Amino acid sequence: MWAYNETFYQIYPIGFCDAPVHNDGVTVPRIRKIAGWSEYLQKLGIGSIILNPIFDSDNHGYDTRDFKKIDCRLGTNEDFKYVCDTLHSHDVKIMLDGVFNHVGRGFWAFQDVQEKKWDSPYKDWFRINFDGNSGYNDGFWYEGWEGHYELVKLNLQNPAVVDYLLECVRFWIEEFGIDGLRLDVAYSLDHNFMKRLRRYCEELKPGFALIGEVLFGDYNIIVNDEMLHSCTNYECYKGIFSSFNSMNLFEIAHSLNRQYGPEQWCIYRGKHLMNFVDNHDVTRIASILTNKEHLPLAYGILFGMPGIPCIYYGSEWGEEGVKAPDNDYALRPAFEDPKPNELTAFITQLIAVRRESDALCNGGYHNVVITNHQLIFERKSDKEKVLVAINASDSEFTANNDELQGDYTDMITQKEGTLSGQLDMPPYSVQFLSIS
Repeated sequence: MWAYNETFYQIYPIGFCDAPVHNDGVTVPRIRKIAGWSEYLQKLGIGSIILNPIFDSDNHGYDTRDFKKIDCRLGTNEDFKYVCDTLHSHDVKIMLDGVFNHVGRGFWAFQDVQEKKWDSPYKDWFRINFDGNSGYNDGFWYEGWEGHYELVKLNLQNPAVVDYLLECVRFWIEEFGIDGLRLDVAYSLDHNFMKRLRRYCEELKPGFALIGEVLFGDYNIIVNDEMLHSCTNYECYKGIFSSFNSMNLFEIAHSLNRQYGPEQWCIYRGKHLMNFVDNHDVTRIASILTNKEHLPLAYGILFGMPGIPCIYYGSEWGEEGVKAPDNDYALRPAFEDPKPNELTAFITQLIAVRRESDALCNGGYHNVVITNHQLIFERKSDKEKVLVAINASDSEFTANNDELQGDYTDMITQKEGTLSGQLDMPPYSVQFLSIS
């Protein structure tokens, strides 16, 4: 699976392209702005972008009206085809947000039910009770997603709904040449639907990647050979920033060992979960870390740990953004142009180092040294052994452990040396040591 060796870059297009928050019905080719970032993304080393919703919707994109039409606020299908062609020409793949659990009240099939009630051929596409009523006075009750009635839940156990959604995926692949899907609220999706989606996509485009949004629970339930290739690793997302803010690296070391460690009971060995330090739903890492010196270190863990790293647009240069109690607008801004700085250059190095390292992409995980302020862990495959060393302290530290042995090259700085049971760790440092 190509996705396991690549770094992803997530964009929320409605915000990124400075589109109106509510659909104003005016067609403006704003989505072409993404094509203008292609060269920047290629230089950064991005293997694929993840685009949050781009299809015709009522407001924020997750309330879809039409799965086959680009939202007019972003442009036309032809505009998006141009974006895809441009990204592909810069070696950047495209993953779309597959919002299959629910649609907006403006969705064409739901509007047919609103008009015809019992007589609509689409009444069984949703979970409807004609003996009740909705808060919108539709004359029938329907299930909304987690109490949000502007999001009408689809009935994924209805074969007609499944056939329609798969036909839309086929359209996206054939029309735009997309390479994968992020499945919105994958934890809510019918398992048989995900199995069918996996088989269908693999037949249509071998190597098509499926990555699910999952917040909690056992990821093995949906990340397996029958369903998804990967899912979001929220457990370690929390562990990364929390470990730095509490100056307790035992937390992230425990989470990583629980997921990927060598013991038999470790739960995700051999899997490639999608890792992130922020996204379109959470406060940006630069705003949540109490010590800004820890910002490069958070990315050091992100690129050193098992799984697939994903960067949220703008965070690679340390952009701030705080989630509000009632909206996410501050998390989804528009930037005229990229604003690369020292952090961006460091992340570019990390992307390049990881892409060429079998141990970092596919190796096992083993904790070597853990203190409150320092963490050294080993990534090892059949071909390679790498030590990832993080010092979150403002003081130099010398780690001592019998496992710290051998000649090394720091994959970031190209510095060479020999370990004889100890490692000097400068203050606020990240080291990726290739051991020979």
